[in-house]
Parts: sequence; C-alpha cells; structure tokens
Amino acid sequence: MNETLKNIKTRRSTRSFSEKQITDEELNAILEAGLYAPSAHNEQSWHFTVVQRQNILNKINDGFIEFAKNSEDEMLRQFAKYENLQIFYNAPTVIIVSGNQESLLPQVDCAAATENMLVAAEALGIGSCWIGLAYWPLNENRADEYKKELAIPENYKPYHAVSFGYKKVESKNIPERKMDKINYIR
Repeated sequence: MNETLKNIKTRRSTRSFSEKQITDEELNAILEAGLYAPSAHNEQSWHFTVVQRQNILNKINDGFIEFAKNSEDEMLRQFAKYENLQIFYNAPTVIIVSGNQESLLPQVDCAAATENMLVAAEALGIGSCWIGLAYWPLNENRADEYKKELAIPENYKPYHAVSFGYKKVESKNIPERKMDKINYIR
C-alpha cells in the first residue's frame, strides 16, 4: 500500500504521550507539512504557534475549565467536572493554528494545514490529537490575554490546536468506515 494512504488510514488520536520532547527536526517537518497545505486563492492564511511550555498549556487548560463550568452547553459543563482534566493530554508540544480574518476562507485553510500536520506526524511515528476543546478558551473569556501571551498576530483568530508527542501506547483499533457516506453521480 502507498505510504501516504497507509498513514492516513492508520492515524489515530493519541491521548497518552511520553514526557520526552519531540526533536526540532521532527517539529520542523510537521510544520513544513502544514505550510504546504492547500489554501483558498493560495493565501496561506494560517499562522502556527508552537507551545512547549507546560505552564502556558496549563493556563489554557484552566481557561477551558472556567469557560465550561459556566457554559450553556451541558456536554461542556460535564467536561469541567472531570478531575485532573488536561485538554492537551500532557503532550510536550502543542501547535495552535490561527487564521487571518482578512482572508477568504481562513478556517478552511487552517483545517487543511492541521490535517497535513496530523498525517506528517503519523509518518514520523509521532502521536497527535486534534484538540477541539481549545477553541473556547482561545476565543472566549480571556482570549485577548492568551493571544497576547502566544504572540498571535493582529487580525488572526485561533481555530485549531493539536497535541504532539511520542506515543505511550500504539493504537491498533481502526474503526470501520461508514461506506454509505459516498454518493456517485456519473
């Protein structure tokens, strides 16, 4: 099987990471994959913020818990009740993907870049997990404080966050795909 297709098919979300930091060479390869994603009108509207300082990740985690406790959404309130919740799963590296709000489709561009980084990480044997819960603290409550601390450029909005690190456990469980999600018009 083609290596790219194999990596796409075998990539699973990692939620248990080794404490060991990924190498700069691995990190740069992952970031480069993000830079080579397609984007609307080739605007390349993304900005990547690499966070490897646990105290900043803990601060964002605490921001999520604070937001979730007061959310109108029951599911988010339930997350806030988990003892020792770590939305980044204690990964040693997190990349926050922000999009230029003056671009045509920044959220789509950023999603494409995020997926490229996930597949690249798998090809390198690095675990990854797309962290949807990071969206709220980065865009609510203390969003301006986080954006300043993370040096996110003016007019950029954080859309996605991904945890990266060496896998503690290899996931072998590949759920069946829902093949009824394809429709042909020929």
